[in-house]
Amino acid sequence: MAQFNKFNCFVGNVAAGVHNMLTGSPQSFGIYLSNVQPVASNTLYGAPADLLTGNGYTAGGQALGFTGVQTAGLFRFGGSSPAWIAAGGSIGPFEFAVLYNMTAAGQPLIGWWDYGAPITLTNGNTFTVETDPVNGILTLQ
Repeated sequence: MAQFNKFNCFVGNVAAGVHNMLTGSPQSFGIYLSNVQPVASNTLYGAPADLLTGNGYTAGGQALGFTGVQTAGLFRFGGSSPAWIAAGGSIGPFEFAVLYNMTAAGQPLIGWWDYGAPITLTNGNTFTVETDPVNGILTLQ
């Protein structure tokens, strides 16, 4: 499984109330693919750059069906595992999947998965960002 890393801005944004990650929240969260190395100091959607629309990929990525639950002082943010199917050509290359808030002002970044090497999804093949809806993508305590 790919390594998940958080952007530095996420902690401050949580403290400022930017992200409402509770189940039933009116906010939407998404994952997009990038071939540009994220750095912890990135703050908003587009840095790192998103892939261009084409061959089964749409810029902005996919909305994440998510759950956010707090139990006994531990908050878990989990979500569905979005998938892309290359159609009419290849998607990529990409090496990173970036989690962001699709509805908050500026579309702030949360974190990213690093797959360790560039991936090119060839025509007819599927790529899935494996998330853990039980244990969470991330936890806060």
